[in-house]
Amino acid sequence: MRILRTPEERFQALAEFPFAPNYLEIDSGAGPGLRIHYLDEGPRDGEIVLCMHGQPTWAYLYRHMIPRLTAAGYRVIAPDLVGLGRSDKPRPSGLHVRPGTSAG
Repeated sequence: MRILRTPEERFQALAEFPFAPNYLEIDSGAGPGLRIHYLDEGPRDGEIVLCMHGQPTWAYLYRHMIPRLTAAGYRVIAPDLVGLGRSDKPRPSGLHVRPGTSAG
């Protein structure tokens, strides 16, 4: 499996997004590991609020909620799902599909 990684400079100077990136690498089961991005904001001993996004968005969706939640004493964790945002984008290698056929 090929892994595509969006360069960090693409995320610089995002409006209203002052949050530090965090990364966790997991075993992809097919070659190199997958790097997953997540935000971890607020007090470490605060009650956790997990913010999960759908497709096609990423943790940027929560940029207005995070400051309010952390100000209220919550710890906010917001991961980017694999393939979205700052997380790696896996691409199958060697997959060739002829027009009019499916890969499944």
